[in-house]
This record gives sequence, structure tokens and C-alpha cells, in this order.
Amino acid sequence: MDDFAKDPLWEKLLNFTFDQCSEPKLTFEERLSRENRWTAEKSQQAILEYKKFLYLGVRAGHPITPSDEVDQVWHLHLQYSRNYWHSLCKKTLGYEFHHGPTQGGQKERTKYKNWYEDTKESYEKIFGEVPPIEIWPGSKERFSLAPYFCRVNTKTHFVISKKDPFLYLALLSLGLIITGLVIGLF
Repeated sequence: MDDFAKDPLWEKLLNFTFDQCSEPKLTFEERLSRENRWTAEKSQQAILEYKKFLYLGVRAGHPITPSDEVDQVWHLHLQYSRNYWHSLCKKTLGYEFHHGPTQGGQKERTKYKNWYEDTKESYEKIFGEVPPIEIWPGSKERFSLAPYFCRVNTKTHFVISKKDPFLYLALLSLGLIITGLVIGLF
């Protein structure tokens, strides 16, 4: 369906800006990159996908669920409350677009997985393409990782990827050596 490109709502969303002043010291996109440790390109892509998500929220005709990356853009946008509620919801979308987090439990997990699949299906129908996997992974990946996300102060804590086996094993070995030295002193 190519009609979305002619829809005035899509044009409004494409032209929508998050920054309220003409020359912010830290733009929305820069803040998004900094807070998620994303490249500028990844932030730009996530912002575009967020705009598509918003469009789906108005046009899909059913409840929708974001990918994690889109949700990160949404969470940051909610912090820009005047821009979100006045500029986006009132002026651009024409209604209040609320963020409804899960209440927990198996029933909620199933509901959000189904909504996520419906969202991706509507994405394909409306935009005429498969959602990019780097932003919209499969349901299994999208929902299996969610419980492990947490906010970490990287100034006071190290974050070590378990996907880098050499670094992970080297630090584990170092920890064991230090533990052995400490135990040996007593």
C-alpha cells in the first residue's frame, strides 16, 4: 500500500522535530545516541522507525507494540513532555497516544507478543516492506532480552560484553587470580 506516502499525517510525521529551539546544545538525536550508545546513523534509523510506529498507532486499527529500539526513542520523547503532548499528540496525531507498560505475567507477555506480531504485519501491509530486523527483531529476541535490560552508570561501573569471549575470559581469569591472592594472604 503506497497510500501512506500521500497521507498528510505521514508528511507531518516526517517533518516532525523533537527539538524546540533552533540550535540546542544537545539535540534529541544526540541525546538518544549518548544514552543508548548508538551511532548517529542508528539513532536516525530508530527515529524514523519511531515515526512509522506512531503512524501505525493511528492507522493500523489495532493495538500496537514497539520494538525495544523504538521504545527507547518513545521513552526519551516522553521526557520532552511539552513536545510530546502538545506538538506530537495534540497538533500532529490529533489524539493522546499513551504508553502502556506491561502489568506482568504470562497473559500480558502473550498479549504484547501478539500485538508485536500484529504491529510488524501491519508495518508490511502499510509500508510495503519488511520492518528492518536491526530495529524490529523477531518476537523471541524482542521479548527474551527485555528482563535483562537495566540502567547502568558507566562512570562508576564497567560493562563487559559476554559476547566477547576473549575479554570475558581474561577478566574472569584476572578475578580468579586476585581472589586467589587475597585468599592466600589470610
